[in-house]
Amino acid sequence: MSISSDTKKITKEIDKFQKSGNIQKAIETCQNAILQDENNADLHVKLGDLYMQWHLDIYQIKQYADEAITEYQRALESCVNSAEIYFKIAMAFYYKRELDKSLNYFKLALEHNTKLAEAHFMTAEIFMKKGDFVEAVEAAERAIKLAPLSSSRAYYLIYSILSLSNRAKWYKKTGNLLASYLTLPFDKYAREEVSRKISYLRFVPAFFKISWTLFMKGYSQQVLDMYREIIDKAPGFVELYINLGRVYFELKRYEDAICEYKMAIWLDSLNLRAHYYLCQLYEEQQDFENAIETCKKLIELQPHVAEFHCRMAQYLYLIGNIEEAIEFYQTAVTLNPNPEWTSVVAQTLGFIFQENTNNLDAAISSYQHAFSLNPNDIDIYLNLGNVFFEKGSYDNALIVYKKALESSPHNARLHCNLGYLYWGKGNIEEAIKEYEKAIQYDNTYDIAYNNLGVIYLDDLGRVKKAIELFEAARLYNPNYALANYNLARSIAITGDKVEAAKLYQTALEINNYTQEMDPVEIEEKIQDLFT
Repeated sequence: MSISSDTKKITKEIDKFQKSGNIQKAIETCQNAILQDENNADLHVKLGDLYMQWHLDIYQIKQYADEAITEYQRALESCVNSAEIYFKIAMAFYYKRELDKSLNYFKLALEHNTKLAEAHFMTAEIFMKKGDFVEAVEAAERAIKLAPLSSSRAYYLIYSILSLSNRAKWYKKTGNLLASYLTLPFDKYAREEVSRKISYLRFVPAFFKISWTLFMKGYSQQVLDMYREIIDKAPGFVELYINLGRVYFELKRYEDAICEYKMAIWLDSLNLRAHYYLCQLYEEQQDFENAIETCKKLIELQPHVAEFHCRMAQYLYLIGNIEEAIEFYQTAVTLNPNPEWTSVVAQTLGFIFQENTNNLDAAISSYQHAFSLNPNDIDIYLNLGNVFFEKGSYDNALIVYKKALESSPHNARLHCNLGYLYWGKGNIEEAIKEYEKAIQYDNTYDIAYNNLGVIYLDDLGRVKKAIELFEAARLYNPNYALANYNLARSIAITGDKVEAAKLYQTALEINNYTQEMDPVEIEEKIQDLFT
């Protein structure tokens, strides 16, 4: 665009106000000039630039990106082929965080000037923020090809993306990092960015002060105000937003915390901590849909971190998406960061196969894998034995339980499970021995008391002994619906129908919360007492 002498004169006057820091006066002068020459594209561009400068001024509240876009679009009416104006509109939308519109205008700028290296770099920035790392690297490489000496930021962007991948060659990472350092002196914007980051060192004393305040008073409004004060002076300092988000989180101001974490992600879309804390926050709120979306981003950033796959599986399971949850658990197990952790995940997978898909063979396989990773975990024996029992493989269940007893002979749960197994096989004598051992090693074991009581009541007809056992079960677990139900059955046999009815009613009320039994069965027992 050629600039007339009159426009140059007005522009100098505007620049004078701008350099003195009087942006408002510069804007007013530019507006007055446009009233005299409404079709002057240069003045509209200048006014757009002033609005953007004002928009980016952290010390004023109002946003001016829309006004800037309007002025650029007015200039575009008489300069439809101006790559520069398309670029400026794209930048305005970028600062508004409207990435799709921004990307569209950067593409228009490149259609009119394919050699605009900065536009290629900004498309790379947008692709990175959107999580499309392949496109981001390609766009950054185009920027480097066009301006190899002034592409420090592009080299660093590629290095940052490659650093997320365990498959990227070390020399590619190192090469891009080194190139970023070597081209830094020639990249104006990179120098400004580095200078800004170095300037953050002046806040070190303030951080010590905040740490001391946290130590003395914990998370408080005072700490919050201290962080906000620093952010006002350093609006691009990512760690500040993450820390401020943590303070909001501890103060249970969750919406504010979300805003801070999102701001950190906007400034640094590859920041794992910001994504991780945001994911935790959504989990705390039980907002599993958003937790899933955030966890997807974590997996994109670090696909080889088993914990992220495990978290994703948990969220999918909680919303009822069992099949996908299984897939992510399987991936977590395959990644296997350490045997003990993976063993727990394999057990969880076994539980899901057992309880949610009724795939007992898959459950057995998962528990066996868990055992191979951590053979000292008694819970694996218990779970594996239970699945064998459920499948009807009583001999296998017996082998597993007895094997477990070699490592933990005084484990009450193992003896209780063995008692249930012998009882199911019809070996009442051995069942009684195992339940008595379970009670011997844990005299508060309510399930062992109840099950042994059922044997004495239904298999041996010893009502008095059964009553003693059911009362012990109720003593150690007052909210045990089944124990109240069985005690009611025993009392009914003695002829005390009123007491039996009370116990049945108690069982019914508890069962409303615990869902241990079919409530119809209890109601029928109450009716039978008086018919």
